[in-house]
Amino acid sequence: MRRMKVDANLYFDYKDVKTLQKFLDPYGRIEASSRTGLSAKQQRQLAVAVKRARHLALLPFVTMN
Repeated sequence: MRRMKVDANLYFDYKDVKTLQKFLDPYGRIEASSRTGLSAKQQRQLAVAVKRARHLALLPFVTMN
């Protein structure tokens, strides 16, 4: 279980690919909030940032693992 210590002022930027990859599993799926330790609001912000990064081809939709 990978719970992360996350503060309330966390902001997910779609251009920050290294941070977003920490919240993805090896197959490229977004980790559940129970594993990441994010609140519901932060989890939604993460999902929007990952989807924007995927749309702009900064992140792949799936990986070949």
